[in-house]
Amino acid sequence: MIKPVILWTDALVFMLLFAVVLFALYARARPHLRSPWKRIFTSRMASVSAVFLLTYVVIGVLDSLHFRLPLENRTGAQEAHYAVEVLSVFDVLLGPVRTQVEKTYSAPFATHLFTRETIEHPDGSQSRDYPRLEYGGAHLQDPVTERNADIRQRVLAALLQTLVAMPAVLFLLGAMLARRYNRSTRQTILDILAARTAAPWRAILLSVGMVALLIFLAINLAGAYHVLGTDKVGQDVFYQTLKSIRTGLVIGTLTTLVMLPFAILLGIMAGYLRGWVDDVIQYTYTTLNSIPGVLLIAAAILMLQVYIANNPQSFETTLERADIRLLFLCIILGITSWTGLCRLLRGESLKLREVEYIQAAASFGVSHARIITRHILPNVMHIVLITVVLDFSGLVLAEAVLSYIGIGVDPTMNSWGNMINRARLEMAREPMVWWSLMSAFVFMFVLVLAANLFSDSVRDAFDPRLRNNR
Repeated sequence: MIKPVILWTDALVFMLLFAVVLFALYARARPHLRSPWKRIFTSRMASVSAVFLLTYVVIGVLDSLHFRLPLENRTGAQEAHYAVEVLSVFDVLLGPVRTQVEKTYSAPFATHLFTRETIEHPDGSQSRDYPRLEYGGAHLQDPVTERNADIRQRVLAALLQTLVAMPAVLFLLGAMLARRYNRSTRQTILDILAARTAAPWRAILLSVGMVALLIFLAINLAGAYHVLGTDKVGQDVFYQTLKSIRTGLVIGTLTTLVMLPFAILLGIMAGYLRGWVDDVIQYTYTTLNSIPGVLLIAAAILMLQVYIANNPQSFETTLERADIRLLFLCIILGITSWTGLCRLLRGESLKLREVEYIQAAASFGVSHARIITRHILPNVMHIVLITVVLDFSGLVLAEAVLSYIGIGVDPTMNSWGNMINRARLEMAREPMVWWSLMSAFVFMFVLVLAANLFSDSVRDAFDPRLRNNR
């Protein structure tokens, strides 16, 4: 039996997912919350962005289901022993991509190493040449003549699989919508294809088809070739890039969990209570803002490293040590990034406390806590939501920057920042090793772009000033 492993970040990720599901159920039953979200998903740009964001989230969730495999019991002992390596469900789905490790660098879709080595032939002679890869293109008898044709064949197979899968998805979607609106399935499918539906289902299906094509390409190509090449120690760059998705999502989401309680509580208290409470809170976040955030993060990470070095018995695996550093980084980023939202909420609360219905509630003796929870908090949630989705992309980029300067996530953990950090020396090689940097950049760019486009739609839907101007 496998041994489940629940890391701190795993638990928080699933708590966050549970909270999102509860909020969705809560908002569905309330028209004033359901209406903005409905407006969001009538936008083509927001819907397409949501498809790509959901793809990243699914990968991150699958990579958060960790376990350890049992070791072979050769002594007959009843006590089970487990491997030191911690795997995830996503590792299992990737299959041989994780285990196919070459000797050193190889370019994308290459069949030979990137650098020349001295090769000893069976007759005892030696020559300087590019050695054949152990796994990349190993199924080919003559890579020079067979590789391009084999890649074309696998790409065509992925296209055919996508063309077979997408009509089935279209039919299922049409049947579901037809049953919901009591219409014929044929007419509903025609409306989807002609873009005559309220929701942009055609755009959603096109983006789903693009994601499906990428998945089928990965299935057909990644097992036979190193699609994005290998790094200095021969590990597959495509595997590293996919594994880095979870790190980026954790940084972008868990930091928010740390930031929100400080920002919401202190911001509303400062604006509503005013007086000495306002002075203390303003002094606190002004003092915190005067200290460079990088110095606070560096000091916190260094203290954590000292604790980990002095207490190695507290961590069974390397992944647990790396995970506690990731969690601590999220906490520090949250502590240093709540001040901006706090300022916004303070200003909004100062305005709301002068509104007539809140003045009337105070005149009737309603408690401050009830006024804050029933009147102030619901009216500032649009600011909270807009700020959260706008800050997500900034936090993902912050991880890359912090890892680049050496105070980010643990070097043993897969992250785009670590890939970019390692690519510094690779870019100075001759010939240049460019694929690690490009892979991290492209995957991070897609995530940040999708998050920014989606956040723009959220801002347009939830900002009352923009709604009233329409």
